[in-house]
This record gives sequence, C-alpha cells and structure tokens, in this order.
Amino acid sequence: MELKRVVVTGLGAISPIGNNAETTWENAKNGVSGAGPITHFDASKFKTQFACEVKDFNPADHFDRKKARQLDLYAQYAIVAADEAINDSGLESNGVDKDRVGVIFAAGIGGLHTFEEEAGYFAVHGAEQGPKYNPFFIPKMIADIAAGQISIDHGFRGPNFGIVSACASSNNALIDAFNYIRLGMADAMVAGGAEAAIYPAGVGGFNSMKALSTRNDEPTAASRPFSGSRDGFVIGEGAAALILEELEHAKARGAHIYAEIVGGGMSADAYHITATHPEGLGAKLVMENALKDAGMKPEEIDYVNMHGTSTPVGDRSEAKAIVEVFGDHAYKMNLSSTKSMTGHLLGAAGALEALLTIQAMNDNIVPPTINHTDGDNDPEIDYNLNFTFNKAQEREINAALSNTFGFGGHNASVIFKKYKD
Repeated sequence: MELKRVVVTGLGAISPIGNNAETTWENAKNGVSGAGPITHFDASKFKTQFACEVKDFNPADHFDRKKARQLDLYAQYAIVAADEAINDSGLESNGVDKDRVGVIFAAGIGGLHTFEEEAGYFAVHGAEQGPKYNPFFIPKMIADIAAGQISIDHGFRGPNFGIVSACASSNNALIDAFNYIRLGMADAMVAGGAEAAIYPAGVGGFNSMKALSTRNDEPTAASRPFSGSRDGFVIGEGAAALILEELEHAKARGAHIYAEIVGGGMSADAYHITATHPEGLGAKLVMENALKDAGMKPEEIDYVNMHGTSTPVGDRSEAKAIVEVFGDHAYKMNLSSTKSMTGHLLGAAGALEALLTIQAMNDNIVPPTINHTDGDNDPEIDYNLNFTFNKAQEREINAALSNTFGFGGHNASVIFKKYKD
C-alpha cells in the first residue's frame, strides 16, 4: 500500500508567551520568558510560587457565559487554539467532506481544576449535605472532552478521541493523526494538546515529587535546561493545534502549506514511573524509530527541539541519547529547549513545540535556550553540542525533529521537513 503524504496547513496556539501562534513565535525568537508569580490561586505557602501562566485570557472573549461554565479551563484553551488553526487553514471554507475530518486532542491531566473544586466542595460539605455534584462535573473533567467539543463545534465527524501519555501526549496525538491520514482513513485532522494544571493539586503534587524549580526569587530565570544550577521544571499551561492534511487534498483547495510531517517514533523507557533512563535508552530508541519511519539519515536533521525540561537527570539523558543517535553530526546541528521560555505544558508540550519547530523551519531561525550563564555547567553534559544558548541563531533548517518524554516512560518524536512538491 502506498502511503499518502501529509502536510501541515494550519497553526493555532495560546501559550505563556502569546495568545496566538504568531505572538508565541515572535516571543520565542526573542527569548522572552513566560514565567511569573502564580495568579490562579494563593501560592504563598507552596514551595513553588511561580509558573508560566497564560496572560490576559478572558473566557468571555471566546465563549458565551453558559458555554464557558460548561468548560474546564484546559478545554477552553484547546478550543481557542483549535479555532485559530482551523481558521488559519481555511478548512471550513472550502466545502470539505466533514465525514473525513477528525479531531485528536491530548491532555496529560485534563480538567484538574474542575476535579479539585468538586472534590473539595464534597470534602467540606458532604457530611451534612450528602453528595451534591455539578451535572457538568464529569464532562468538564475528562481528558477527552476537548476533542469532543472541537468536533461538535465544527461538525467534524471523522476519527475523534483524546490521548493521555503524560508529557508525550500531544506528540502521540500528532503521530496518530498523521497515520490516519497517510493510511487513507481521513483527509484532514485537527491534532494538538491542552493543559491547565496550575492549581493547588497540580503545583502541590509536583512539589511533593521535587520535580518543580523553587527559584522563587528569580522566576523568569528558573527554567534553565542544560545549566548546572537547574533545579526542576517550571509548570506551564495553554494549548496548541495543528491541522494535518493529505497533500493532494490540501493542494486541491489551494491551502497554504507550512511543512510536511514525514515521520513519527514511539518507545518506552521500561525503567521508572517518573525518571528517564539515565543512559537515555528510550530517548535513543524513539529518535531512531522516528528517523526510520521518515526514511531519513541522521545527518539530514538540522535542528532538534529537545524535551529539555530543566531537570537534572532528564537533560543529561537526552543529551547523551542525541550523541548516540547522531554521532559526529550531533555537533553540527542546532539544539534548543523552548521550555526555557514557555515552561513545561505537560500534555500540551509536544503540540506547542511542534508548532515552534515548524515556524523555526519556515523562518530559518533556531529559537534559543535561555537562562544559561557562562560557567554554569553540568560536568555530565557535553557543551560541544550547540544548545543555542540565550540568543536565536539563523541557519538553513530543511528538516527538524521534536522530542517529548512522559512519566511512565512514554516517548514520542516527530519529524518535519520543508515542503517540496
């Protein structure tokens, strides 16, 4: 069976560094940090009191009051990003067959705030009032509801579901969407991820694992991947969406093509519930699988948007894996972690980083890894690798790879190329 070619025809985002795709990319190019004090709740008694929040978001700008009350914040972000990507692609204005357009939208956690509110109310009042839950509790909370809502809003009746694989979730969504299209099971897919976990349960839970940075006196410099003084990731929130489309379908309707998606790899560390394999075995395998799926040689990759969360073990293992996979070519590529600016969007990370990778390829600009200072080195990281520290770099990017690794040992990588007819 001949596989169909799949291209990207629409982009949408709402992130800690921009409330649309264009602003997000401009700020990423310029090394803008999205970190600041937490405003979603009083974090004064928490070990970590800062995060990468979405700024100036008002649900009333996007939803009527009734609809907003039926949606957890994570689903609101998902819908906003998906609507931007759909409008950008022109997918609804060209008479497409909606039976062959699907939605796969990921979340690592889903409606955490809704769960926290409802469970908290029952804990306080349940003994005297008995169970009294909002009828929208379950459909607001579940991690697949973003995909369902986007489908309902646009009448897309193709494959529709959510994916949960922790921080690899939205890369898995992109890979699944890619496969449905290249196998001929859909003409186009809305794929991405959303997350909104900057609430007491999210921050407190990650604090208890010692996963978050506690650099409360300097939040904008807290996410510092590959630096010796890194002390954990900075939690972020938001959403990103990509429209994936079969090439001939896109060409027939005159769609703008941002890039071609050519490969996706998956693997498992099979090692630990939260820690990556210290030698990067799962990371090595997932990149090798992505290259094999794309039919590409390692030396064809120009840029890798690394998972790079700013955790001690994770950064080391990924850097080791890149040297293992790419050999001498590893020192000729550009590498960077855009999480240094956006923070870690958990289940939405892969989609946002794929979007930034595509924009980097279009502009031939590698976004930086910010917050590194001279001499702040980890003896277990090879600084002969070009981590694109602190300032964006211009270079020709014909092909790029984006990595995501999640709790549970889930790994997913995607490869994009500049589109050539």
